[in-house]
Amino acid sequence: MIIQFDGARPAVNTLQLPKDSWMKICNACSQRFDLPEWQCPGCGLTPATIDGHLAFAPELAKQSSGFEPEYFAGLAALEAGNFWFQSRNRLITWALRNYFPNARNFLEIGCGTGFVLSGINREFPGIRLYGSEIFSSGLSFAVERLPEAQLFQMDARQIPFEGEFDIVGAFDVIEHISEDEQVLSQMHQATAPGGGILLTVPQHPFLWSQLDDHARHVRRYRAPDLRAKVERAGFQVLRMTSFVSLLLPLMVVSRFSQKGRQEELRTTEINPGKLMGAALGEILTVERAMIRAGLSFPAGGSLLLVARRK
Repeated sequence: MIIQFDGARPAVNTLQLPKDSWMKICNACSQRFDLPEWQCPGCGLTPATIDGHLAFAPELAKQSSGFEPEYFAGLAALEAGNFWFQSRNRLITWALRNYFPNARNFLEIGCGTGFVLSGINREFPGIRLYGSEIFSSGLSFAVERLPEAQLFQMDARQIPFEGEFDIVGAFDVIEHISEDEQVLSQMHQATAPGGGILLTVPQHPFLWSQLDDHARHVRRYRAPDLRAKVERAGFQVLRMTSFVSLLLPLMVVSRFSQKGRQEELRTTEINPGKLMGAALGEILTVERAMIRAGLSFPAGGSLLLVARRK
């Protein structure tokens, strides 16, 4: 495996948000407005509310082709004790601290049960957190973890904000959406000047398995394709690296030796057991230290991308 050394990258310190102006966009008539309330001055539309949360796409709140809302209960039970979710959280919080240390607010698209946001909240207690989820049922789990965060139901293909967020994140989300370039364009619209995005996605189409079918993935990414899409959306890529790279040989063996057997794959990769999970987590701790030192892996189970709005 070839490993690229990027060297130490300077932190990005160019965030320029003069005020929390909340430039809103009406999803009905596209009117821009900077008002405390959400009623559009152009067409009079006020967003619906579902379970106490603003709902910008209520017609999609219960069902969508990209995910199964009943998965949230299983995810909520799995995440906190799972080596992969824990390792990904630590990588995300490192990237946020290293590349955007002055970020004052953070929007996560597809926040699910709030696991990533809760990790950011622990590491950055002063940052203002916002989370969106297309399924309203996911927000019921997220609000338990993040009672002080602002959560709302939203379609990532139509984000009702302009230039508002220092950082917009999407973690294993855009692979569920056919119109991923539209989502990236909307993320650019929502990001403040000098701000940026953090992304994680599954990598390598050859790793496709029944787990991807079960998760309702539309694609696994090739690194050049992801970079090109992010740049077309108007971002400058600061860092891109594979992760879960040291475990890639195990993933290949698992997926090809158990091809077509979903339950065996779930046991091997998602629920490997306490001792095996701890061992795999330690391997990813070593890998994370290598990434922090400036090494960028060209292959792995997933990709991390950090980009700044031009």
